[in-house]
Amino acid sequence: MLHLFGLSFLGIFVSLDIVGTLPMFVSMTRTLSRSKRNAVVNTSMLVALIVAVLFALLGEGVFHYLSITLFDFKIAGGLVLLLVSLADLVGGPEAINHSSGSTGIVPLAVPLITGPGVITTLLLQVNNVGYLVSLSALCANYLLAWFILRHSEKVTRVLGKDGTVVISKIAALLLATIAVSMIRAGVFSAITAFSLQQP
Repeated sequence: MLHLFGLSFLGIFVSLDIVGTLPMFVSMTRTLSRSKRNAVVNTSMLVALIVAVLFALLGEGVFHYLSITLFDFKIAGGLVLLLVSLADLVGGPEAINHSSGSTGIVPLAVPLITGPGVITTLLLQVNNVGYLVSLSALCANYLLAWFILRHSEKVTRVLGKDGTVVISKIAALLLATIAVSMIRAGVFSAITAFSLQQP
């Protein structure tokens, strides 16, 4: 159980990339007082958690309703994760500032915290390791993210601007690797299932 939790935690941590979100968060909240900035963190993390849990609980039902198989989702989810990771790896400052909306819900809660990467990873983990492990790993990650954002100035000061960029790029590279693995697993599973159906 502990091993599965560790793997699930790592997968969500990589797709969440909260350290890479720090520079954007600091930029969006630089004019706010400490109390207002903390209120933004509390609101954004609560909304992000609710959205993620809803996707985890309703994802399987949506699959059945839309006649989507796990193979389909692995391939599509892998492609989404790959695009997200590539956008982070090769994107410049204009990609970071592309989002718009009210700070705290959009773009911080969705899609910076609970984005396509986290949703895809979470849905696949629910299928692989179950709700208890997946939701526990999700809550642990979001608690860590809440703590980091609440102490964003200290964390940024310790890591430095270059440090946050380096960690973000490493996380994006790991996410790309996970994405390729998901696509490969989806294609292989689909081929295997198709072969077994043949007379």
